[in-house]
Amino acid sequence: MNIHNLLKIPASKSKLTSLPATLVISLGILSAVSCFAQDKPAANNPVGNPFVRDIYTADPSAHVWKDGRLYVYPSHDVSPPRGCDLMDQYHVYSTDDMVHWKDHGEILRASQLEWGRPEGGFMWAPDCAYKNGTYYFYFPHPSGTEWNSTWKIGVATSKNPASDFKSQGYIKGLESMIDPCVFVDDDGQAYFYYGGGGTCKGGKLKDNMVAIDGEMQKMEGLEDFHEASWVHKRNGIYYLSYSDNHDVNGEHNQMRYATSTNPLGPWTSKGIYMDPTDSYTNHGSIVQFKGQWYAFYHNSALSNQDWLRSICVDKLYYNADGTIKKVVPTGFIKSN
Repeated sequence: MNIHNLLKIPASKSKLTSLPATLVISLGILSAVSCFAQDKPAANNPVGNPFVRDIYTADPSAHVWKDGRLYVYPSHDVSPPRGCDLMDQYHVYSTDDMVHWKDHGEILRASQLEWGRPEGGFMWAPDCAYKNGTYYFYFPHPSGTEWNSTWKIGVATSKNPASDFKSQGYIKGLESMIDPCVFVDDDGQAYFYYGGGGTCKGGKLKDNMVAIDGEMQKMEGLEDFHEASWVHKRNGIYYLSYSDNHDVNGEHNQMRYATSTNPLGPWTSKGIYMDPTDSYTNHGSIVQFKGQWYAFYHNSALSNQDWLRSICVDKLYYNADGTIKKVVPTGFIKSN
């Protein structure tokens, strides 16, 4: 599968050329220096969306772990951008009140992967899961210079939700696709989803969380699937949300969803839950925290550039029949 089709952008906008080693190292140092931890916004600074503003972030994967905090695992758009080629250096953010956010710092970068492409970059949308005392961080990254045909889903593990992650290789036997999502059901069974370019696949994970149990299967019933699959469960119903192929009059990806009584479908399309933002792409997650449901997503409000994105969050509500009310994105809220 050609990854240019996954992104709907011409090759000339995303082709990575080799950088001198000294420049790569310099960019990495500058990026690391610019990323500092913040427990809460500075006095008199605005709060609200986007809620991370010291670096550019996208593709937020949100989870509530056993300590009661909500954690977000986004990708990182490195500035200055070159398409989405330079994405690298994952950070983790957390909150206990949806107002004050802590940057836990960098947890993983391409140069730490013994199996990754030698040129680095291409650390795209990740996810995280927890099982039996271990946190599993999943991320797409190519294993070769020909990145559009060598995607792997890497796995790093830690005993902590936001630090000390170590590479454990990648999931064997998968096709070259992106956007991993892992959903752990109430009975402890974990399910793995990924895909792009019109194909979404899902399957069971073995108890070790790093191997597929059986065969991956195509998720049937999704309307206009593009990428960015995410699965959550509410009142016994499974929801698979994703980004579609909408590209009309300068507007791009809408966020759609489908429902099922089975985590692997078949799925019934339920329509759009978020209109396009000002960014070329969108990629989101849906999670419940302290009794309220939230939709995470990204836009380009801080940069006005498609490939320098920023993560956002807004409340999400359901109708009585279980369908999702359309999420209305909000902007900056001035602090008192």
